[in-house]
Amino acid sequence: MSEYIPYPQGDAWQTWARRLSQYLGTIRSLLAHKTGTESATQDGLMLWDSANGYPVISDANVFRQIVVEGGHGHFIRATSQTAASADTAYSITYDAPAGNYNVDRDSSNPERIVVTENGDYLVSFTAELKNASASDVTFYLWPAINGTNEANSRITTVLHSNGSTVVVSRTYLLTMTANQYLEMKFAVSSTNGTLNANTATSFAPASPASTLSVTRLHA
Repeated sequence: MSEYIPYPQGDAWQTWARRLSQYLGTIRSLLAHKTGTESATQDGLMLWDSANGYPVISDANVFRQIVVEGGHGHFIRATSQTAASADTAYSITYDAPAGNYNVDRDSSNPERIVVTENGDYLVSFTAELKNASASDVTFYLWPAINGTNEANSRITTVLHSNGSTVVVSRTYLLTMTANQYLEMKFAVSSTNGTLNANTATSFAPASPASTLSVTRLHA
């Protein structure tokens, strides 16, 4: 890339120095491209990894990705969801997101939230639960990756009264690889238990049955 570099004319060295300083302040410093032959033995070497499309920096003998925009998606289920059978796992189906990046619903299965890149993902989950009977209803909620339940991740709540509701939430840090999918699972001890959504009133907005935010933190 060619650039015009100001040069001194005559004896006006001070003017030239000011122009050079202004020029150096406006041009961009381009990262050298990583070719595969570089050594990461010296910490702090920053390069552009054109094969993967992101910057990297040497740290502890390896080149680590610098996450510029790691990917994100925010999902809601705007309507209630019920279970067809008791003590059976179901996946929460979320509505199509808006403004997401590299985190999206599977085009053929909207129960699955697919990520584009490897990394650790911060997952924030909420659900509003409702008991439509006078008997106790136990709710179970948890995440699964590629169909495998995450260990030690379950939320368990019991609602006792007819018409009672509660909002539960939890934050997870989940490690996923490119093209893996996340599902938020739920089960109930009785089909009288539902994931409950509420329509808007004259003074308050609608409330979703569930929300799910997924943000990539780092590779």
